[in-house]
Amino acid sequence: MARILIADSDPDSHAELTALLRLRSHRVQSTADGSRALAAVREGEADLVLCDLQVPGIDGLALVRLLKQERPDVPVLLLAAFSSLEDAVLAMREGAADFIGKPFNPDQVVVAIERALEKASLQQENANLREALDDRIRLENLVGTDPRMQAIFKTIKAVAETRTTVLITGESGTGKTLLARSLHALSQRSKGPFVEVNCGALPESLLESELFGHVRGAFTGATRDRAGKFEAANGGTIFLDEIGTSSPAFQVKLLRVLQDRVIERVGDTQSLTVDVRLVLATNLDLEKAVREGRFREDLYYRIHVVALEMPPLRERPGDIPFLAEHFLRRFGADHAKSLRGFTPAAMQALTAAPWPGNVRQLENVVERAVVLSTGSHVDVVDLPPAILPRSPAGPSSVLVAGSPILPLKHALEGPEKLFIEQALQHCSGNRERAAELLGINRSTLFAKLRKYGIR
Repeated sequence: MARILIADSDPDSHAELTALLRLRSHRVQSTADGSRALAAVREGEADLVLCDLQVPGIDGLALVRLLKQERPDVPVLLLAAFSSLEDAVLAMREGAADFIGKPFNPDQVVVAIERALEKASLQQENANLREALDDRIRLENLVGTDPRMQAIFKTIKAVAETRTTVLITGESGTGKTLLARSLHALSQRSKGPFVEVNCGALPESLLESELFGHVRGAFTGATRDRAGKFEAANGGTIFLDEIGTSSPAFQVKLLRVLQDRVIERVGDTQSLTVDVRLVLATNLDLEKAVREGRFREDLYYRIHVVALEMPPLRERPGDIPFLAEHFLRRFGADHAKSLRGFTPAAMQALTAAPWPGNVRQLENVVERAVVLSTGSHVDVVDLPPAILPRSPAGPSSVLVAGSPILPLKHALEGPEKLFIEQALQHCSGNRERAAELLGINRSTLFAKLRKYGIR
């Protein structure tokens, strides 16, 4: 049963349509004026409109045009006496669900209504499904059902169309770069460039030249003018990763870019205007860095307009199965392996692991498992020993009967140290390979080695 609105000034046609529809249990509302019909639809009082082409007030075609913009979910069927083929073509082009000539065949009207209602129902169902998938899963390649991830996704959607600076914080491997790419893809700048710069990977002497460019003769080796990353990102987005490692001198220049949207090439006195959206990321505690004088307070507040903190994977274990399946499908296709999923034991091991390298480490583990697997499912034997649980009596045990409950951050330090030691042992002390196995970058591994006193 649907709510059908009839907009027709012909009393005979009006009476016939009303009787026909009520016989089929539809709820019928009627008016002889197109403007009143529009108001009724705007109030949400109709699922479908039957409208005469020449109805007074707003005519049928005008009603179709307005509802197509305001309520595309409400189909409009146009009726017309003395209609022509040109009228029908124009009506369908404007967005009418159907066009029926008068005098009409009752069966033709019924079929047209049922078809229009079914199509509208399918469109609404598809829209609901897309919304449900968005709520459940992702922005681009990001996967997360955790409430904190969903809140991040909603914030990204809300700020995507603005030029607001966004700061993304979180541990290494949590997906900060993917989030920045998703923000760019959702924005009006998506057709422009996305330029990524890892500030921590560049020596201080090269960072300014890399970002702002330089002119010939600015320093030894500068044999020609060179544009920087900011100019390359003009009209798009520039993503500055590991911004917390930048020097005070560089922070002053970045502050000017944020305030005035202008840059100066190294060795030049001429300012260049740039149209870029800045997204910054760090795994450091910037508030602490401000207190210790390592990061400018004015810059911190300038970039802290919209701040998003990516939660570590260990704090959202419910996302691990979705992420693992997501990576399994991707790497199965990449390596031409037909895998149906994970065995319960393998999935339990993945869910129980502490993941010091976060999503990046999980991604590497799943790719390794896909490559090594010889069965229809990924099993425990396909997983690296470093992520598998040890005996409760072993050193990886976090809880011992009668022992105090520690804060999660401190309780996980023991397993994290153990996994790092196992990775180094597995790689014969090669730190670069160990970092790759753990899914973290070298600087993060070196920081953890210093933290735990591992030599």
